Amino acid sequence: MSKDKKKRGTTRRKFLIGASVGMGVLLGGGYLSRGLARRYLAGMIDGMVMPYDNQAGPNLWFEITADNVVTLHSPKVEMGQGSFTGFAQIAADELEFPFESIRVTHATTASGNMDPRSTGGSDSIAGLWQPLRELAATMREMLKSEAATLMGTDVANLSAENGVVSGNGKSMTYGEIVAQVQEWTVPETPALKDPSTYQYVGQPLPRVDLHDKVVGAPIFGFDASMPDMLFGAVVRSDRIGATFGGADTSAAVDMPGVVKIVEEPDFIGVVAESQFEAERAKAAIRVNWKTERNWQQADIVEMLRVGEGSPTEIQKKGDAKGRFSGDGIISAEYSSPIGAHAQMEPNGAVAHVEADRAAIMISTQVAAITRREVAERLGFDEEQVDIQTTFLGGGFGRRLHTPNAIQAAVLSKAVGKPVKCFFDRKEEFQQDTFRPPTHHVLNGKLTAEGRIDAIEHHVSSGDVAFGSPMIPELAAPILGADLGAWRGGMIQYRGIPHHRAVSWRVKLPFATSWWRSLGLLANSFAIESFMDELAIEAGADPVQFRLDHIEDDKAGQRLKGVIEAAAERVGWPVEPNPGRAVGFAASTDAGTPVAQVAEVSVEDGEIKVHKVTCAIDPGVAINPDLVRSQCEGAIIMGQSAAMYEEMTVRNGSLSPTIYGAYQMALMKDAPREIDVIILNNNDVPGPVGEPPLGPIGAAIANAVFRLTNQRLRSMPLRLA
Repeated sequence: MSKDKKKRGTTRRKFLIGASVGMGVLLGGGYLSRGLARRYLAGMIDGMVMPYDNQAGPNLWFEITADNVVTLHSPKVEMGQGSFTGFAQIAADELEFPFESIRVTHATTASGNMDPRSTGGSDSIAGLWQPLRELAATMREMLKSEAATLMGTDVANLSAENGVVSGNGKSMTYGEIVAQVQEWTVPETPALKDPSTYQYVGQPLPRVDLHDKVVGAPIFGFDASMPDMLFGAVVRSDRIGATFGGADTSAAVDMPGVVKIVEEPDFIGVVAESQFEAERAKAAIRVNWKTERNWQQADIVEMLRVGEGSPTEIQKKGDAKGRFSGDGIISAEYSSPIGAHAQMEPNGAVAHVEADRAAIMISTQVAAITRREVAERLGFDEEQVDIQTTFLGGGFGRRLHTPNAIQAAVLSKAVGKPVKCFFDRKEEFQQDTFRPPTHHVLNGKLTAEGRIDAIEHHVSSGDVAFGSPMIPELAAPILGADLGAWRGGMIQYRGIPHHRAVSWRVKLPFATSWWRSLGLLANSFAIESFMDELAIEAGADPVQFRLDHIEDDKAGQRLKGVIEAAAERVGWPVEPNPGRAVGFAASTDAGTPVAQVAEVSVEDGEIKVHKVTCAIDPGVAINPDLVRSQCEGAIIMGQSAAMYEEMTVRNGSLSPTIYGAYQMALMKDAPREIDVIILNNNDVPGPVGEPPLGPIGAAIANAVFRLTNQRLRSMPLRLA
């Protein structure tokens, strides 16, 4: 199909520009009272799903072939969450096309259909819900309009159904229409169908990418290849804060298979005829790494304590700060460790740089940013760089950073051929952008009637968002608190008359950044464990105690809904089998509330999770099976992080660097049963991929307390 003849106005872009200007005025004009401005902005960000800023018309999203097959070119990447299937369902309903005949593939940046931000934040479905419906409906009307011309009738006489336009005794498939049209006119966006009439949205349809994954098709970045390809390897230090201070390459330059040693100001790499030869030559290079300090774990723990960093008040109601004097103050401290992404597929890329263009095949969550960074390094215009996104063998925020694309491109340019360059497993662990460790201090005060009078949460954390390609360091003075570090850190029980949250920012010496759910897991662990402690102190049922402190607005009603649904499903208050206990926790992330009940036992001194009951309210569930799958995956990943995973600093390096030593939940550790309840108490789909990580750590810890009387306040959860 050809380019659009007429472009639609994009109200979404106008909204984003207006919002950005408004934010600038708010922060600039209110800088002297920036505490109020920062709290307002933090509250707005906390529950917001960013609208998608679409710049492309329907012809760049949809490709229709003569055999009546539709290919949807998605600017969002598929990293296992099932979004491609959800996109196909949304498109099929508005396009009036059979779901089973829709294919979904990644759009390359050269196509013009490029995500301006990223795939992350669990907003692929939520963000594209409206624009994808509009694009599909517009495409449908374009086909009907051209069919009317071809049939010699008025478009009002035609209808579309199952990929066929018919009327006045005639019919044409979408493929037949497309085969006869060269120029397309894009109309104004038509009225959308009532979702209650949708045939595919809301149905548990099979994944569109299932076949390729079952048969092991080469769809991931690690599978990528190009003709006449060479192999690269980059020398990297295992020391924290190491800087390149020169290298001796004499032992490597003449080794078998070596094509070239490439020395750059910031890295040194090898290009060889095979991966084995590249790695051998890399090992023979002697690099002088310079470090300023031999960091130890105790150094990190000390600098991370609440009170050591830079504080920003992100939430305030009443006078919580003033309530914490005199007697009756209940306090507790919690902590979480450094966490690795530990995804299956290591980072890397295949690059082919020619005189005036470059093609990069890569697993990335940020195609637009990757394109910009590669173009800057090569001295190209961005339009000269084509990022060809693959399926991701695990993303979780790890692929928001893609210096590997730059390195592969530089190596390719140096030899004039395609080069494949990937991290090895040790490098993937040591060069990770880690989930930062955290330290939490919570204070609470109860009334004589056993209700919470005041509560405050202090969280100290390394950066998550600041300094990343998505949010540069210059945002730090404006926002104060890192929006990723405090995600999940606000008090969701807003019926408490006095509450506040304070985020303490600490600059750690190693790279920390986005990790699935950002700060949600650690913050929810601290807050929901403390809520359990307050309920016990008040002599109250922990479920009813939470319900009694929820504000009666829409968000509060949805939170109450999941709490009540989870409690009802397990028959709360529960009397589990002998030797077992249950724990309760709930959280709200990006507007999606989740409540969980964990049933645990202790066997040979080890915590065993038998069952997790999860209630989630994602609004519109595009595909209930995929919502359940995301809940199951998030719960197991959250359990793994809460019970097992931990990176430590030893003698200036981060360790461990291999699976096994980096302990993770195995199949034997996963709950035998995960029961997911899906509520639909909103008229738009909300985030699903990350919210279910929130409650699981606290739910397990709360259950362990009931079973053993040990209050576990540090992750990973270990019994004394």
